[in-house]
Amino acid sequence: MADAPPTGQRYEQFARLEARGSSELYEQWAMEISRDTEVLELIDGLPRNKRQPNLVLSAARSRGADDGPYSAFRTFLKDHWSGIRDVILSRSTQTNEPRRCAVLLPVLAGIARSEGRPLALIEVGASAGLCLYPDRYAYRYDGGAVINGQGRRDLVLECRTTGNPPLPRAVPDIIHRTGVDLNPLDPGNPEDLAWLDALIWPGMEDRRRLLRAAAAEAARTPAEVVRGDLNDEVAGLIEAAPPEAAVVVFHTAVLAYLPEADREVFRDTMSGHLNVPGRPVHWLANEGQGVVPGFEAPSGEMAPGLFVLHHNGTPVARTGPHGQSLDWLS
Repeated sequence: MADAPPTGQRYEQFARLEARGSSELYEQWAMEISRDTEVLELIDGLPRNKRQPNLVLSAARSRGADDGPYSAFRTFLKDHWSGIRDVILSRSTQTNEPRRCAVLLPVLAGIARSEGRPLALIEVGASAGLCLYPDRYAYRYDGGAVINGQGRRDLVLECRTTGNPPLPRAVPDIIHRTGVDLNPLDPGNPEDLAWLDALIWPGMEDRRRLLRAAAAEAARTPAEVVRGDLNDEVAGLIEAAPPEAAVVVFHTAVLAYLPEADREVFRDTMSGHLNVPGRPVHWLANEGQGVVPGFEAPSGEMAPGLFVLHHNGTPVARTGPHGQSLDWLS
């Protein structure tokens, strides 16, 4: 990640702005790490792009660290650092949260309706591809009626809304789904699933249940996820999509891990594919505010930790990072 702050500050910000209110244990661990000289020295021995809190904490838990007080976690981290370091170097933060489909669904349904076509989905940073199946999940907004998909009726994604979003009555028709990732994960592979499970923060058992149900659904008919760099692959994936479909390229919490120069390349690539006559292509970027260079920020205050959902560069909503909330802007 470009222009990252010092490691101690990075962990303090993670505790205060991201973990607080979401995972009490991660808030405690990250805050303690932010002022623990010995542990910071271990983390600073990693490559710069491998020091992010979620990766380090998840790697430790994947190696057996208990969800307990920081003193015990610190001891485990120091005693097992060699193995934890191996996981950090071989893995990456590939959180694959299917509930993010709940904040994408109103826009996806609106695109299908306005274009009068089925959709071809292309996910950038697809991980195991669990967000490529918005038509397979069921949805409930604000505790209301369930919008059923074409898959398991028990896989219901809950989402709180404000601002009167255009909630659909049905899921859109999706005829093509593919993606790109530096290291694609297989939803049917137990080791890959265990890593995705380790990436879920302590105290979020509902996310763990959804992960396993969504992975089982995706494993029935796995989407093709190409191994490669997004800037090398996305144009080819767009061209390979069925001509009768409206193409939607989307991503969530992905571009923040790229240097700014690479983000600019991706922005320019995507901008060049929009508004091409006879070839409808749409771009949904669900990222932290300011992550996509040149994108307009929403008006008003922005609560810490929220994302901004942009459609073709225009902000349409503020969203919870795990799809738990949708604040519509217009």
